[in-house]
Amino acid sequence: MFIRLAEQHRRFVQDLVMNLQALATVLERRGYLASCYTCGGQMNSASFMVSLGDDHLIRFLVSDYGITWTEMRDDRELMKLEGAEAISQLQELGNLVKYQIKPSDYRPTAVPTR
Repeated sequence: MFIRLAEQHRRFVQDLVMNLQALATVLERRGYLASCYTCGGQMNSASFMVSLGDDHLIRFLVSDYGITWTEMRDDRELMKLEGAEAISQLQELGNLVKYQIKPSDYRPTAVPTR
């Protein structure tokens, strides 16, 4: 059972990494500064970043060790989410592409950290 769960997790991370790469490409085409870097060819981790303008930066990290979403403005952390909450916030970012929202109109829905 655990071997099967480990393999499912690996496939999930690989799928998430591929989707992050696609999202970065689409965001770049829409005028955002975005990047997605992976380590090695196995697609088992990625660092995704996008600038929403006005020193507003999103960083999404995924690996076998976990998933984090960090949102910063003026080099200060506004919010940090992990796991399912981080992925939900990534969906909000995906809505920028889907609904063609301008970067200046983007407002996160998660509660900021203190």
